[in-house]
Amino acid sequence: MLEYKIAGITAMTLALYTHGPLAQSSEAPTTEAFFGAVHVHTKYSFDGYTNGSLTTPTDAYRWAMGKEITNSGIGGQIKISKPLDFYAVSDHAEWMGVFKEMANPDSPLSKHPLASRITSKDMNARMQAFAEHLRNYSTGQRDETLTDPGIQRSIWTEIINTADEFNKPGEFTTFPAFEWSANPNMRNLHRVVLFSSSKKVPDMAYSSLESNDPKDLWNWMDKARDGGATLLAIPHNGNASDGLMFSLSTYTGKPLTTDYVATRNRNEPLYEITQIKGTSETHPVLSPNDEFAGFELWDYTLSADALVPDHKAGGYARQALLDGLSLQEKGVGNPFRYGFIGDSDTHNAAAANEEYNYTGKFAFENDPRHRLLGMEGQPEHQVKQVREFSSGGLAGVWAQENTREAIFDAMTRKETFGTTGPHIKVRFFGGWDYQPGDAQSADLVKRGYKAGVPMGGELGNGGEKKSPTFLVWAAKDPDSGNLDRIQVVKGWIDAAGKQHEHVFNVSWSDDRELNTEGKLPALKNTVNIKTAQYSNEVGSAQLSGYWADPAFDPGQQAFYYLRVLEIHTPRWSTRDAALLNIEVPPGLATSIQERAFTSPIWYTP
Repeated sequence: MLEYKIAGITAMTLALYTHGPLAQSSEAPTTEAFFGAVHVHTKYSFDGYTNGSLTTPTDAYRWAMGKEITNSGIGGQIKISKPLDFYAVSDHAEWMGVFKEMANPDSPLSKHPLASRITSKDMNARMQAFAEHLRNYSTGQRDETLTDPGIQRSIWTEIINTADEFNKPGEFTTFPAFEWSANPNMRNLHRVVLFSSSKKVPDMAYSSLESNDPKDLWNWMDKARDGGATLLAIPHNGNASDGLMFSLSTYTGKPLTTDYVATRNRNEPLYEITQIKGTSETHPVLSPNDEFAGFELWDYTLSADALVPDHKAGGYARQALLDGLSLQEKGVGNPFRYGFIGDSDTHNAAAANEEYNYTGKFAFENDPRHRLLGMEGQPEHQVKQVREFSSGGLAGVWAQENTREAIFDAMTRKETFGTTGPHIKVRFFGGWDYQPGDAQSADLVKRGYKAGVPMGGELGNGGEKKSPTFLVWAAKDPDSGNLDRIQVVKGWIDAAGKQHEHVFNVSWSDDRELNTEGKLPALKNTVNIKTAQYSNEVGSAQLSGYWADPAFDPGQQAFYYLRVLEIHTPRWSTRDAALLNIEVPPGLATSIQERAFTSPIWYTP
């Protein structure tokens, strides 16, 4: 049984500090929250075009700025309700721009054996052609007749130039980017490669057709850096990697070395913890005592064949953080010191992060009937995979201004957070001298920075201090559900080298009390499944709190990150079912608790 006392403060006393609104500061904060997405595809991606997308990078940026664009799948218009602050088109480097050329009768590619299926008016025929091509590519088959360096170089140049055209410092930020899409044996190792600007960007994007080994990508990135470029990579969707994303050996099966760790850390500061293909924070198999571990699990490898991964470890962020501590303990270093963001993976230019305004991953999903009931002739397992797609996530950064330099800098220092779609703002500071009253202070942010480190930081030596202290704060998206709670997720390695994790409720809404195990009663679920409506009669618009680790050992490595939960709101599939006047298909959650995850704060003895 957990005796819930925090630095001498009982749970009941703590509630006085964690409930109620946070007073507004009269001083401007040193950083602001900006929201965006950098994992975005258009018709220039082979799978985007094959699955119906006719969008361009120009469409993508116009959409993110709040303009209407043509809906590739069914005509008409699509438009985001709340424009984003930054965006990056990151089409696949593999066959970049090549597949859309199959529709050009003057191109030799229009005579390719795949062309008639890729350009078919039958969307299911196109999807099955895509599934076959992905299957062949993932099992090592290569079709050299699909490689056209001239087209790929031309499209890559267009992507770079379009990013520059739409970049408006202080108003809307864009970045040149591409996706390296290694997918060995259907296991996802994809990375978005993001450049801080167009300065010294290589004239060709690096493709997994050259190598499936992430280390070869990092070597390419190091050479680009030596040539004057500034760039980073963001691995994503580890839940579809069958344990390969955070493997404890190299791609070629060798033990990890300090050089490997340094190379990975240098090139990959962030991890995409949530996106359309589900949330990969953790899994019930890995975290059986976490009551919220089963959120939006898309439990497939990266194929159209609905193959279920055999390995959960190596595919989820929390376990990777723990494994990183274990490797550090062994003297290898920590290759998994990732900050967190959320992102999209749209293949139709529009990030689709708004649950109430969901337009799907692929263009053919723009029609609610197609994404919920499938298309004629589409195998049932593929229909199920599409139903289980999430809405897109968002990357949140705390930056001094909305510019390339400031946002990229926030990413490299990991002062970032990810949400499952809403514009939830969240602060997290760790230090040794915070006091309970700091959480309710008008200058919480100033105190947070002055006496500690923000999310993504490292706690220094506390000296004689008994426990690190933390300040937490979150504010709801005005267009989404109220907040249920803020949780601190802690992971640590004990003296025997054993891994541990624990989830602490540290701030919550409504008149609830922690039980003897530190858990809270659930809030009322107000979602009406038939109408897909909900009420904000429960929850809070804002939460804040002070927390001190009740089980801290200064000799043990640890990490801490925040998880912020909204109240229950309707899932996109529930909204679609209400629109179509049908029952929600079996097996789908009718309501979800959208959430946000901060980058960790680490402690190393």
